[in-house]
Amino acid sequence: MTKMAGLKPEHFLWEAKDRIATIRLNRPDRKNPLTFESYAELRDTFRALVYAEDIDVVIFGSNGGNFCSGGDVHDIIGPLVGMDMKELLAFTRMTGDLVKAMIGCGKPIIAAVDGVCVGAGAIVAMASDLRIATPEAKCAFLFTRVGLAGCDMGACAMLPRIVGQGRAAELLYTGRVMGAEEGERWGFWNALHAPEALEAEAWKLATRIAAGPTFAHGMTKTQLNQEWNMGLEQAIEAEAQAQAICMQTRDFERAYHAFVAKEKPVFQGD
Repeated sequence: MTKMAGLKPEHFLWEAKDRIATIRLNRPDRKNPLTFESYAELRDTFRALVYAEDIDVVIFGSNGGNFCSGGDVHDIIGPLVGMDMKELLAFTRMTGDLVKAMIGCGKPIIAAVDGVCVGAGAIVAMASDLRIATPEAKCAFLFTRVGLAGCDMGACAMLPRIVGQGRAAELLYTGRVMGAEEGERWGFWNALHAPEALEAEAWKLATRIAAGPTFAHGMTKTQLNQEWNMGLEQAIEAEAQAQAICMQTRDFERAYHAFVAKEKPVFQGD
């Protein structure tokens, strides 16, 4: 196990407090685009979070009124035009690896979205476990608008599971903006909050999760993702095994004693 609270990344902002880490892209003048370097560093950071003993929840926040404008036109899209197939595949696999790392990091991720959330930015929000936004949030999977397929970074697998097949197809074929109220109605956003309250609400949600049985939360995240590829009988068996493991934790015992004493349990993640 490692400690990550003191991480000092080069290509995005990182804050850690009370076992909650907050990530923000840091190019607010350009609505926080991703670059080759930030993609790779984010991927490596989420991979490392699997082993972080001092981080229980991650908030992926906005900066300067926007979340992320996707891949930078000049720093990414321009160079891609000149690459050969081998180089292009290495890039698209790297972007997909970011989503895999987010899914596999073992920590609940909350996307707190204000303003622009498009392209790869929409994918980052999609790959988070929970998503809250402001009424000003504009989310678009705009890959077809730059001549690409909508099947980017797992969108065709994940988005239909969140908003439904027909709605996902519409968003991925047209690349249109999904308004905030529409996104909440469709289940993409868990809740909408005023811009001035967004960070506080994200922190409140993260604090609530971090105060819970964090080892068990890791199990929940694992099962939410692994059960996509299981039949019902296999899923029930996998959950039986997961719960049996959780029943051996001290947090389970703490909850029992707290219940008997009519007290609120204080979980410690072991």
